[in-house]
Parts: sequence; structure tokens; C-alpha cells
Amino acid sequence: MKSEDHAHVTDVRRLPPPERHLTVTPLDMRQPRFGTAMRGFDRQEVTAFLEEAATDYESALRENDRLRGEIVRLEASLNQFRELEGSLKSTLMSAQKVADDMRENAAQEAARILREAEGRADLLVQKAQARQEDIEREIDGLRLKRREVETNIEAAISALHNTLDFIREQERRERENRVVPHRPHVVHTA
Repeated sequence: MKSEDHAHVTDVRRLPPPERHLTVTPLDMRQPRFGTAMRGFDRQEVTAFLEEAATDYESALRENDRLRGEIVRLEASLNQFRELEGSLKSTLMSAQKVADDMRENAAQEAARILREAEGRADLLVQKAQARQEDIEREIDGLRLKRREVETNIEAAISALHNTLDFIREQERRERENRVVPHRPHVVHTA
């Protein structure tokens, strides 16, 4: 293929539309009508040349039609691929947006759960501190009661001790106050 033919085939946009009307057809080349003149060309050579040119021209037209069909098919495929590419881009963008939304929602949910957990932890700490203060108050109250009970017990022991001393003293006095005939009564002053 010549470089002009190659440029012509690769740049499909410069091809004329298939509906164009050719001024010379392969049939016109096979059945030429020329006027006769003296000293003209050899009729057989011209006819052979035109037949060969018509065959090549007809092959070129068929190849041109085939290439046009191929171009239409390739352009349709290209359009499908472009649509598919657009679809894929749209799907990827949607997937990215969904992923971003899910990530953002997960972060928000995690932050909410963390806030709730911190709130519950703070509440538990406050309750524990309040319970500890209550227990400490109860312990202080029990210590006071123990001191009171100890004081009361000590007072009771002291009272019992005093009572016992008093009773012993009474008994001793009674023994001393009993009249014994053979002993004189002596009063002791203390």
C-alpha cells in the first residue's frame, strides 16, 4: 500500500459518504464509448487497460464498502465502550461516594458510641463516688455509735464496779456494825 493509501485508510473521517454518486463506474470502464479519430490508440490495448482498471476500481470500491462497514462496526463498538467507560466511571464514583458516606457514618457512629460510653462511665464513676461517700458516712456513723456504745459500756462497767464497791463496802460495814460482845466498837475516821 502506498503512503497516500495508508493515510487515506487511517483517516476515515475524510472518506466521502457511501451514498455519493460516482461519475465513472466499473461498467462504464468496461463498455467505453469513444469517438474515433485518425491515428488513435490501439483499441485492444485501451480495452485491456480499461478492463484491468475497471477490475481494480471495482475491487477498490468493494474494499472501500467493506472498510466503511468495518468503520461503522468499530464506531458502534467504540460508542459501546465509551458508554461502558462512562458507566464504570459513574459506578466507581458512586462506589467511592458510598464508601465515603459509610466511612463518615461509621466515624459518626463510633463518636456517638464513644460519647455514650463516656457518659455511662462518668455516670458509673459518679454513682461509685456517691456510694463511696455514703459508705464512708455509714462507717463514720458506726464509729460514733461504737464510741457511744463503748462509753456506755464503760459507764455501765464503772457503775457496776461502783455498785460492787458500794455493796462490798455495805457488807463490810454490816460486819463491822454487828455487835460483838467481846470487842468494843471502834469508829474509824478516814
